[in-house]
Amino acid sequence: MNAQKATAINDAPAEKAGYAARLEIDYPEKLDRLSTFFRLFMIIPIGIILGLLTNSGQTLTRTVYLNEAGRAIRTTSDNAGGLAAGISIAVALMILFTNRYPRWWFDFLRELVRFGTRVGAYALLLTDQYPSTVDEQSVHLQVDYPDVEKDLKRGIPLVKWFLAIPHYLFLAVLIVCALFAVIFAWFAILFTGSYPKALFDFVVGVIRWELRVNAYAFLLVTDEYPPFSLT
Repeated sequence: MNAQKATAINDAPAEKAGYAARLEIDYPEKLDRLSTFFRLFMIIPIGIILGLLTNSGQTLTRTVYLNEAGRAIRTTSDNAGGLAAGISIAVALMILFTNRYPRWWFDFLRELVRFGTRVGAYALLLTDQYPSTVDEQSVHLQVDYPDVEKDLKRGIPLVKWFLAIPHYLFLAVLIVCALFAVIFAWFAILFTGSYPKALFDFVVGVIRWELRVNAYAFLLVTDEYPPFSLT
């Protein structure tokens, strides 16, 4: 009964404040220096699990072209996207042809994004909590389930990836800046045990920006164009 009430609260319309995808990460007052120093190694096990999920269903076809002497002169390969990409395409087609967004597809994509964000937060030194596959921990990510008939136009999902191109350009620059911020933060944590608050807010802001773009272009939960904002 309590679990049902919690689910109802999470999905209630009252929760739909602001953009359809929202992210907050608790700022840690102190971080473990030893864990931070070895973070690249500690992230490997959970990173493999995330990779298996996001690349599930991936196929690879390689074609080898031979010359008359039997030597390879050219090779080509085709790589079909992972499971999440496949569901995203399926959702776009479902919205287009049936005006529906299966709830369990949404739930899977949302939980996968939550898990991936927890892994990312750990990799970027934003938390010392080893990423859970279930628990929210210090990463609070909300994505609203859309009322398809009311909130989504049928044809738009097919072109959202294209309409989001300006965001890709901004994010490319921001991600590079965020990586430098994380490197600086790594040294700061080793010497002080704390993540500089300004750098923390910037890195979280970049993740938040990327989440909104994903919610618009790939999760397809909203037709509202993402804001160019870190907050």
